[in-house]
Amino acid sequence: MKKQYHNPILSPNQCGSSLIQTIDAPLPLVWSIIRRFDNPQSYKQFVKSCKLSVGNGGIGSIREVMVVSGLPAATSRERLDELDDDSHVMMVSFIGGDHRLVNYRSTTTLHEISEGGNGGKTVVVESYVVDVPAGNSKEDTCSFADMIIGCNLRSLARVTEKMTKL
Repeated sequence: MKKQYHNPILSPNQCGSSLIQTIDAPLPLVWSIIRRFDNPQSYKQFVKSCKLSVGNGGIGSIREVMVVSGLPAATSRERLDELDDDSHVMMVSFIGGDHRLVNYRSTTTLHEISEGGNGGKTVVVESYVVDVPAGNSKEDTCSFADMIIGCNLRSLARVTEKMTKL
């Protein structure tokens, strides 16, 4: 699945990366949180609020995201491009907002690791491609995106692992 979804072709003015997080929680639980396009703030700590402006959370839906203060943005407009509940794949594009992540596209896939009856673990792979803004380097752009995604994935792990203990 990594080859199918996480090997984007980059143009010279783009950068991209893949981040991996192993979560000590079963895949159905992790997927139930990630797939909620209308509720990213349930695990993304940099999201203040989110409102669907188009659709009901399915493919083609658009969300208006308000970002917490302290980041170099206040809003992001994002479209759900793919949501596959069987393969556990979600693709999102940033289509507007006051951020510098132009032509940002991310793909998230979930993979189950079975461990003898104790619910198993989930591996989350999130990859992205984004244009490098004028005046920025590829390294700076990827470092910023990697930091945000890494924080989101660690937060997802904390939230879902805590839920398994309830």
